[in-house]
Formats: sequence, structure tokens, C-alpha cells
Amino acid sequence: WTKRLSAISGKNADTFEGLIAALNKRHDDFAAAGCRATDHGLEYLPDVTCTDAEAKSIWEKAQKGTAATFTESEKFTAYIMLHVGRLNHAKGWTTQLHLGPVRDPNLGLLNRLGSDAGCDTIGDYRQGPGLIRWFGTLSGENTLGKTIIYNINPADTALFACMIGSFQDGITAGKIQYGSGWWFLDQERGMRDQMNALSDLGLLGQFVGMITDSRSFLSYPRHEYFRRILCDLVGSDVDSGRIPNRAEWTEKLIADVSYQNAKKYFGFKL
Repeated sequence: WTKRLSAISGKNADTFEGLIAALNKRHDDFAAAGCRATDHGLEYLPDVTCTDAEAKSIWEKAQKGTAATFTESEKFTAYIMLHVGRLNHAKGWTTQLHLGPVRDPNLGLLNRLGSDAGCDTIGDYRQGPGLIRWFGTLSGENTLGKTIIYNINPADTALFACMIGSFQDGITAGKIQYGSGWWFLDQERGMRDQMNALSDLGLLGQFVGMITDSRSFLSYPRHEYFRRILCDLVGSDVDSGRIPNRAEWTEKLIADVSYQNAKKYFGFKL
């Protein structure tokens, strides 16, 4: 991986300084191609600090063949995630954090078929401390950009829905987002729970709505599935008297969540 990164970036990623230069160069390359977001799949964000010197030592030791310890791995992950967050803020990109899965827990299946054989599952990791440290560090530096966080464990739904409110800036509407139901929560109950939690603890009207796995063409119909659930949720709230029966309001809410908010948030010229 290091050799491929070095070759495509023109930077020597064997050294720590070269690694950072290579990541910066690839970030610039993707920006030139029109990229607007990064997406990171992690078990959790580590609740640790890591200095430049520590990150340099961890990387260069690994390049010499010494595997990082668990603590070193957490430190390096935290360091790189902060670095990417700063890069994204500088370019106006969105950082997406998909947190919580356990990969390849079935060792028998892993040994027979290899990785990603279909037995990943929901993890039971503590998400709050690392997220708060990441958000807090960047906000303290005034380098916190637009961010969307996604949970895979339904136990974290209220945590995520509430946390985004702690880091809004009062300038960019919906700057920090609680993302749509993802993976095992990408089904009716998961979508309803996510939107209800966002309504209870945040503001549904600024939600950027459903995303899709662009690697799978057959995943695109989930947008229609999502819109039907959203319409049913809003319609039920109207019928029960929870929100006013004003078509001009509810139609705008549904259109915004289904399309307009994402268009504005990501700067799509459609």
C-alpha cells in the first residue's frame, strides 16, 4: 500500500513526512476531480491523543517491520483522523464517520472464504468519548468542518442524535448531521428510529436524508424506500395532531429531506 501511495502521489511515503505529504497530495487530486466528502469506516474513534513525534515514531517503526501495539494503533488512528478532519475543513468537504461494525468475526468462514464473506455484525463499542474528543479538538481549533456520523448499533441512536447538537456553529444550518440508518439499521425500523430520535433531540428539517452504496447499483432503490417511510412518518404526525396540517409546510419538509438539503449541503449543482 505504501509503495502504491508513493507511486501515485510522487511522494516517498516510507517516511512519516512523506506519508503526510502523499495524503495531502491525494486529497488535492481528489479535490481537483470534484470530490466533496471523505468516508471513514471504523470500529470507533479512539479516545487518545498523539503528538507529531509519536505518530512519526509509530509509522517509521512499522515501516521497518515492527507492528504497532494496540495503544500505538489507537494513537495513530486518532492522529490521522484529526489530520483528515483539518484537510476536509480547509476545502469545505464533509467528513462521514461510519462507526461500530465488527469485521470477519467467524474465523472458520474467514479461513475458508477470506475477508468480507458476509458475516460482519454489530459491534458493542463505546462511541461517546472518542467522538467527543475528535469533535472537541477540531472545534477548539476552529477546524471542524461539516460532518455526518452514522451508528450501526441501535443502542447508540440517542447518543448520536444528541451529540450533534453540541457542535453546531450557528452559521451553517445542519453542519453536524446524524446520518440515516446504516447497514443493519438500513431497514424500516432503523430508519424510523433514526428520524424519530433526530426529531426528538435535534431538527429533522435540516436532515440531509438517505445515502446509498454507490458500489452497488441495486442499492439505489433504498432512496424510494426511505422517502415512503419519511412520508408515512410525517403523515402520521399530521393525523395524530403532533404537527400542523399545513400542506405547504409538510411538502417542503419532505422535499428538503429527500433532496434540497443534500443538494445545498454538498454543494451539488443540479
